[in-house]
Amino acid sequence: MTRVFITDDHEMYLEGLSLLLQKQPSVEVTGISSSGSGLLDKLNNLTAEDILLLDVNLPDTDEEELIKKIREIRPKQKVIYLTLMRGTRYVHKLLKYNVQGYVLKNASVEELVTAIKTVAEGGTWFSREIDVMSDDDFRNTLTIEDKKVDEILSRREIEVLKLVCKEYSNAEIAQRLFLSVSTVETHRKNLIAKLGVHNTVGLVKFALRNNLID
Repeated sequence: MTRVFITDDHEMYLEGLSLLLQKQPSVEVTGISSSGSGLLDKLNNLTAEDILLLDVNLPDTDEEELIKKIREIRPKQKVIYLTLMRGTRYVHKLLKYNVQGYVLKNASVEELVTAIKTVAEGGTWFSREIDVMSDDDFRNTLTIEDKKVDEILSRREIEVLKLVCKEYSNAEIAQRLFLSVSTVETHRKNLIAKLGVHNTVGLVKFALRNNLID
């Protein structure tokens, strides 16, 4: 039986999700909260096996501040974020706090239960619609140890990488750097090939690990 604690400020969604999960034979809902502060108040009463299902946008706290506090209290707490937003901006911000999942709120119950089971078994789960890497891709993302970034990437590639991480489109990058769109596309493909990643999130992980972006 996998234990979950749900936090969401929308009461209808909170109660509805709680009821849906309680009907699943493999899931036990150990509690709910409509605020980040309410979650923190109850965190010490939860076990290390509990998985936190967190709404990304809670009105009483910033998502980054909340995960920082959770990590201070319980560094290895398993966390799955729930959101309606398909953009990767929040994912990029939260990845460095070792979250285990990011699931869209319009996902099926089957997907959410699968995500919960996967995280409970030590894996990670990110909805495919937000183009996030698999667990193996996370582990295989290149980290520079013996070489400096500018020994692997050209100055122009670093400029493109930084703008990619800011979620600019190829057309926007081309306009900012006075390049053609096809040239930007080539730079992006070269970055992915050089760094051994598979998509934009892989590029962001590389940039974070090597202090190219905040």
